Amino acid sequence: MSSVTVESVPAQEATAEKPLGMRKNGKQWHAPKKAFRPGSGLTSYEQRVKTRTAQAAMKAKEKEMKEEKEAERKKRVLAIKEKKAAKEEKERYEQMAAKMHKKRLDRLKRKEKRNKLLSS
Repeated sequence: MSSVTVESVPAQEATAEKPLGMRKNGKQWHAPKKAFRPGSGLTSYEQRVKTRTAQAAMKAKEKEMKEEKEAERKKRVLAIKEKKAAKEEKERYEQMAAKMHKKRLDRLKRKEKRNKLLSS
């Protein structure tokens, strides 16, 4: 019985530590390559679904952030335009005030405001 166990141990060592010998192309410094197995890198369906949902969530978040940024930009642009329009109107009234009497200018302002409210 002892001879059977002694013979099986060296056989296992021989298969585990098989010497590679000299490489045919002479490039012993390169790591030995393994066989190409195209199916080994495939992911399972659950993993693919999980990554797709994560990507979709990330895209939705990015889109939301872009929309918020664009809304903020439009808000700033609108504020600038309103400020510019108010400044132009103020300058126009100042020019009119230099030419006209103050009470007449006040009447014209009120009239223009009424017209703005009616048109909007």
